[in-house]
Amino acid sequence: MENKTVKVQDISIGKGHGIALIAGPCVIESYESAVLAAREIKKIARAASVPFIFKASFDKANRSSIDSYRGPGIDKGLEILKAVRDEVKVPVLSDVHDIIQVKKAAKVLDVLQIPAFLSRQTDLLVEAARTGKPVNVKKGQFMSPEEMRNVVSKMESQGASDIMLTERGTFFGYNMLVNDFRSIIVMGQTGYPVVFDATHSVQRPAGKGTMSGGDPVFILPLAKAAVALGADVLFLEVHMEPEKALSDASSMLRMDLLGDLLAEIKKIEKAVRI
Repeated sequence: MENKTVKVQDISIGKGHGIALIAGPCVIESYESAVLAAREIKKIARAASVPFIFKASFDKANRSSIDSYRGPGIDKGLEILKAVRDEVKVPVLSDVHDIIQVKKAAKVLDVLQIPAFLSRQTDLLVEAARTGKPVNVKKGQFMSPEEMRNVVSKMESQGASDIMLTERGTFFGYNMLVNDFRSIIVMGQTGYPVVFDATHSVQRPAGKGTMSGGDPVFILPLAKAAVALGADVLFLEVHMEPEKALSDASSMLRMDLLGDLLAEIKKIEKAVRI
């Protein structure tokens, strides 16, 4: 097995390159809040010597309730993400949910992300692969890590080589996720970088009836375990005031806790990757 390196602007991701960070609010709430969040996370990540990719969704197509806020939509959302990219000077990542979104999104995004619920959608994977952009695929909550080899094969069939695979928890009964940390090892056997999504992993899907709940107290210990086992990227949804967030309020990390979390992660990384 050859370990592969994914390049996102000037960031090298994969074995031997150190931990990278994908972080930002769950959904784009406004231009001002997105730029502010990106600037703050960049400052915190730089202080910790962790390369950073900004994440925010222009559309949350899988919200629990029809009344839930989904985001500004693809046109306004990409406009805001382009502003973040240009003004803050960071790479940007967002989800695509349909093949008709892919080409438009690829003109702005540095990384296309396939949401977990869509990780088996062949047409979407193929269309994303054809763009030549790095693609991060979240493992479906209903899938084994071994099945992600099929995801990789679909994308490689279109010439893709910049692929990342994300662990974000597996269904455990109703309204509960659990992490099988073997996933990091198994998905890493594809040779592609593995991302650990520490905030979606603490979700309680639809745990509040019309919205998801969560247990953010477990974000740090899960992140530490993932890095110890070889995760190449840490994925965190971060918000200045999570309790006021328009999506995933119960599972996001408070911005003022990010610096300490990254410091702990760097200690783990140093200890296990000598």
